[in-house]
Amino acid sequence: MQKPLLAVLVASALFSLNTQAADLVQVYKQALANDATYASARAALAAGQERTVQGRSLLLPTVGLNGTNMKNNGDATDYIQKRSGDVENYSSQMQLQLTQPLFRWANWEGYQQGKLSAAAAEAVFAQAQQDVILRVAQAYFDVLTAQDNLTATQAQKAATTEQLASAKRNFEVGTQTITDTHEAQAAYDLVVAQEFAALNDLEVKRTALQQIIGEVPGTLAPLRTGVTIASPQPATLEPWVSAAEEQNYGVAGAKLNVEIAKREIGKQRAGHMPTVDLVAQKSRTSLTGTSLQNNNAIGVTWNIPIFNGFAVTSKVRESIALEDKARNDLEASRRQAAQTARQAFLGVNSGLAQVKALEAAEVSSKSALESNKLGYQVGVRINIDVLNAQRQLYTTQKDLSKARYDTIMNGLRLKSAAGSLKEADLEPINALLQH
Repeated sequence: MQKPLLAVLVASALFSLNTQAADLVQVYKQALANDATYASARAALAAGQERTVQGRSLLLPTVGLNGTNMKNNGDATDYIQKRSGDVENYSSQMQLQLTQPLFRWANWEGYQQGKLSAAAAEAVFAQAQQDVILRVAQAYFDVLTAQDNLTATQAQKAATTEQLASAKRNFEVGTQTITDTHEAQAAYDLVVAQEFAALNDLEVKRTALQQIIGEVPGTLAPLRTGVTIASPQPATLEPWVSAAEEQNYGVAGAKLNVEIAKREIGKQRAGHMPTVDLVAQKSRTSLTGTSLQNNNAIGVTWNIPIFNGFAVTSKVRESIALEDKARNDLEASRRQAAQTARQAFLGVNSGLAQVKALEAAEVSSKSALESNKLGYQVGVRINIDVLNAQRQLYTTQKDLSKARYDTIMNGLRLKSAAGSLKEADLEPINALLQH
């Protein structure tokens, strides 16, 4: 049962090898065209930008046309001529009215809120643009990590298979014990199980990337051998933290929310203020067979609120509390941005050190494997020593690849925390790939 399933998984994982490899920039462009989350953010931006128009409309005049058309039935009595009869007529009324606010403080605050809301929508979208870069890069390198794990596992399987065959031959000729054969068989069975897990993990990671780009991903371009990852510039932590606290798009959005909350307080306090409007109207009233009346009017209407059941006072207190909430949210956003910048900066630097150490460990592991193979041939090393040396080499190579991917991702997260991550930042990373 295992062999057919293994063949299916291998075929699924390696199906795209016949197509040309896609690089990170190409996958990112696919995400821009097909990612549902990014499309949702773009639609939210378009909706948010309408807040400016809606706020400005509160300051502009409104024009309305209304009217009535009625059929009247009744009776009338003339006491002088001593007669009566039924009366039927038609009446109509039409009125055109223009209203221009002269003083409505709530409308002015609403206009300012509209502009701030549009700016907040732009900040949210800018954050979404950074997020799609991070999501694409993370999914891309997750696939490469899974591919590296599968490649290392399959290489280890091939080596283990060879060692198992050698152990069986040597046991048959009497140069090794059955223990060596059992150890080789156990190592082979373990690596087969690991291969199934690696194949499944690769398929899961490819599906995650497919969810972002909207189609089944083909072969992805891997990192070139021995690439050098650049250190963050500036090379000190403080400038990155300062930039995160001031320029991070989440912080920018929180600042705008504080200003919107301030305007809301003024908007609610306007409930105590008078309102003044300029009104101009033209009306026409007609009654069939009797009269026709036209009227033009222009003037000012005003209203002074006196008492409304303490509703305005309560809404003002509510708005003040919400402003305090917005200020605390701003402080939380600043702290979170600063913490993200610190973690990413430390992640980049520790990652660079880890890469350097693992590169040295890879060289040592290769030397150790060669020495164990030679020792096995001359009889000073046993089969399990060679298997352990092989396992150590493949583990080191997997860890090295993972450390490089994590270092690159931390560099992108660092720029995102500082609010400076752009599409152009993918180009240097793309240059590290094997096209």
